[in-house]
Amino acid sequence: MESDTVRVARTMDFMGELSLVDLVGVGLNATDTLIPLSKFPERGSKVEYRQASILPGGQTASAVIACQTWGLTTRYVGKLGEDDAARLHCREFARTGVDARVLTAPHAASAHSLILVDNGGERTVLCQRNEQVLLRPEDLRQEWIVNARALLVDGFETAAAVQAASWAREAGIPVIADLDEMYDGVERLATKVDYLVVSRDFPTRMTGERNLELALHKMRSRYGCAVTAATLGQDGVLAWDGERFYLRPAYCVNVVDTTGAGDIFHAGFIYGLLQGWPLARQLDFACAAAALNCTRTGARGGIGPVEEVEKLMATTPRYAEAPAAD
Repeated sequence: MESDTVRVARTMDFMGELSLVDLVGVGLNATDTLIPLSKFPERGSKVEYRQASILPGGQTASAVIACQTWGLTTRYVGKLGEDDAARLHCREFARTGVDARVLTAPHAASAHSLILVDNGGERTVLCQRNEQVLLRPEDLRQEWIVNARALLVDGFETAAAVQAASWAREAGIPVIADLDEMYDGVERLATKVDYLVVSRDFPTRMTGERNLELALHKMRSRYGCAVTAATLGQDGVLAWDGERFYLRPAYCVNVVDTTGAGDIFHAGFIYGLLQGWPLARQLDFACAAAALNCTRTGARGGIGPVEEVEKLMATTPRYAEAPAAD
């Protein structure tokens, strides 16, 4: 007998013929409770806060929303609980026009993050995830994945990401991965990724190599990726395409909240990839999109139109180019 989650997904398929989209994202969603603080609490202290905002977030879900906002057609595949948070996500997907293939875990709570934002805009994230809302390979349908021009995965639900990436690779669809932790099975996933764009410390953890340039070089050689890259916060991004390194500094903006910066960077990278831009321009657009998002509150608060991102690129100075981290 089929589970309730599988029945929900198949019911959605009967609503109409599945169309080709520019991007399909398979991975995390979360509801964020965002708490701005005048100072980060010390251990054992008490800190007052004046407000808290409940906003939709999550790595892959936020990147998909950004690409949809910029005019790409998108599909999101993920799992939610049966609660107000799930309804919030579904409303956002519907409002923005995302083809959401959302599976429901009956009587379960959706993923939730508590995010503390200090007065410099830096965020600290506390995550709460329920085993019941983990996306599994058997939850997926091949047609959701292969009817797209690109696939984004984040690697937390690694087995599902591997399955989706395998189908995409067989269909000749480029796979982009947003990785920040060494989850079980992540190296197997990396062998199926074309564009491996990871957090600052991830290359060292994955390869054991402290020098970032050498670590990116090893990742590309070991896993056969077209491009390996590490996002570096204020220092921008360092990427290796097998021929040269690209170090693109971040843009200087008034940072309000860094929540979602990496997610929107990946969205910008994918947007540029699907436009056929050279790698340097892809990276610049991604840096600008992330910077713009940091000027507002929340994981998706600063997703502006393409024209606003391009204006920032044209008019905003960048931080001084920093050497690659050793």
